[in-house]
Amino acid sequence: MSGSAIDTTHEAMMANAIRALSMDAVEAANSGHPGMPMGMADATTVLFNRFMRIDPTQPLWADRDRFVLSAGHGSMLLYAVHNLLGYDDMPMDEIRNFRKLGSRTAGHPEYGHAAGIETTTGPLGQGIATAVGMALAERMLNARFGDDLVDHRTFVIAGDGCLMEGISHEAIDLAGHLGLGGLIVLWDDNRITIDGATDLSTSLDQQQRFAAAGWHVISVDGHDREAVGRALAESCGDQRPSLIACRTIIGFGAPTKQGTSATHGSPLGADEIAATRQALGWNHPPFEVPADVADAWLAISKRGSETRQEWQERLDNSEQKNAFLMHYSRDNAPLLAAMEAYRRELLETRPKLATRKASERALEVINAVLPDTVGGSADLTGSNNTRTKAMRPVSRDDFSGSYIHYGIREHGMAAAMNGISLHGGLRPYGGTFLAFSDYCRGAIRLSALMRQPVVYVMTHDSIGLGEDGPTHQPVEQVASLRAMPNINVFRPADALETAEAWECALTNAETPSILCLSRQDLPFLRDAADSQNQSARGAYLLSDPGRNRDLTLIATGSEVSIAVEAAERLASDGLAVAVVSAPCFDIFAQQDAEYRAAILGSAPRIGIEAGVSFGWAEWLGSEAAFVGMTSFGASGPAAELYRYFGITVDRVVVEGQRLIKERLEKEA
Repeated sequence: MSGSAIDTTHEAMMANAIRALSMDAVEAANSGHPGMPMGMADATTVLFNRFMRIDPTQPLWADRDRFVLSAGHGSMLLYAVHNLLGYDDMPMDEIRNFRKLGSRTAGHPEYGHAAGIETTTGPLGQGIATAVGMALAERMLNARFGDDLVDHRTFVIAGDGCLMEGISHEAIDLAGHLGLGGLIVLWDDNRITIDGATDLSTSLDQQQRFAAAGWHVISVDGHDREAVGRALAESCGDQRPSLIACRTIIGFGAPTKQGTSATHGSPLGADEIAATRQALGWNHPPFEVPADVADAWLAISKRGSETRQEWQERLDNSEQKNAFLMHYSRDNAPLLAAMEAYRRELLETRPKLATRKASERALEVINAVLPDTVGGSADLTGSNNTRTKAMRPVSRDDFSGSYIHYGIREHGMAAAMNGISLHGGLRPYGGTFLAFSDYCRGAIRLSALMRQPVVYVMTHDSIGLGEDGPTHQPVEQVASLRAMPNINVFRPADALETAEAWECALTNAETPSILCLSRQDLPFLRDAADSQNQSARGAYLLSDPGRNRDLTLIATGSEVSIAVEAAERLASDGLAVAVVSAPCFDIFAQQDAEYRAAILGSAPRIGIEAGVSFGWAEWLGSEAAFVGMTSFGASGPAAELYRYFGITVDRVVVEGQRLIKERLEKEA
């Protein structure tokens, strides 16, 4: 923090300002959660007044401290603080319009809806897990650029619910293992959930749990501001991540409702609010903050601005300035040039590869030209092929590497990658098996909701993985992921489409991508000498009969080769059969109607994919068949499984002949 003196004399009333704005906004909305903001107002005030380094005039300042409200239902705490700090986009009218359609003050904090909201929270546990990624990104960038340019902390307020969620176990274990000393969690230990007291459902000693994971742990009275201040100072000086257990009273100040679940998710009511004002000595109308309290909050912003300006001077005078800014610019020019050359090489060499291996080769090219990529895997590095030769692992003793061993923590990995992306300066990708995308789904959904370009490398994408059997064979996952808004699900057919998918993923700044990759080798299919990225339009004509079509075969991934062979067999009977490779339905759906119609044609269509048919109807039309899965898989060699489930050239040929016959009979 800048050298400006910190005045603590107004902190009691600064905290009451949070309480008043929170209860008044919830009352006006007739909806919301006043209890948590009222209970954590004291600790929050100390945190912001004495420790937080932020500048509301420059909310994206790279070296700012991050604040994550993991207990997102207490959103009014965050909105009240932002109003009091003077964020331009959080005037009092936004507080008055809490939870109203079109307001910035949504029911839970939404990244992108208002300045200074570091991440979307609401699904409990996501905030603390995302914060682990932010803290990890800070350490990695600090290792590259030093304390002068990167030296900040990530503060979290988490509640009992956050710590009950399974993802919290993954997050705290990873943070403790890596020794993320810049991560400080204030636990709102109010022992209340919606149903009532926490002892209805848990007896876990949270402090012992965090200590066992390698955290620095301290407990305080959350309403004793000096005790909170001492705990924060101690935690800021510790090399381990820190848990500060703040014993609080939910709804603090409400004479008859404090300490009960009645304050958790319901307005206090006019009578209780009037009594609370009297109990707190807050003799001001709703949505009114006295000048001396407002000035005390604005002083925080002034100090933060001074600190930010001092940092800017260091950056301007640093020999590392250009390299630092490059990490934050997402300059894709080197990537595009390298991938263009790589596509030409693939067209010449035509390698037969599993697409997971093709992904590794593409990453060798990508990681060589992008210094900001960060890879990882949930304990499947050798299977996901996510670590390239030059990558060194990150460890608690050396954060200068670019590869993260996330351990068997798929959900924690996905949330951490969101945090790395949100932090800025690094581009994360991470791998697991496609079947285990279900374990990541909550965080994947937030990637999409927050428009974060995280890349998920999901290998072993079908029954083609073979002997591991149905528990590991994804049949519904691709369809399920395609159903999610704002996400690009790629299922590339060969090495070339895999490279194209990677290029699409890394050049899209607002959409996460999922690469569904094969375990088994796949033939190289593209004959054209044109090195343009065909996958960038989602689907394209891999083979065109050049005359009126009798049939169109649409396939993805490993089944495109089946479509190609079936088309050749049908062509030998004099039929005009087009093959459409559709690596990404999501992108194809965004193309204009004319392009989609030209690709799909008007002939009968067959969809071919080693998964369920859900989501295919839009592309198949009324004269159609689907060759794919209608059940879970089985254990056995891949080739035998494809025959057993009828995903074969013979099946496609039979279905094609049937559809053509039926069309001719209708036309007769």
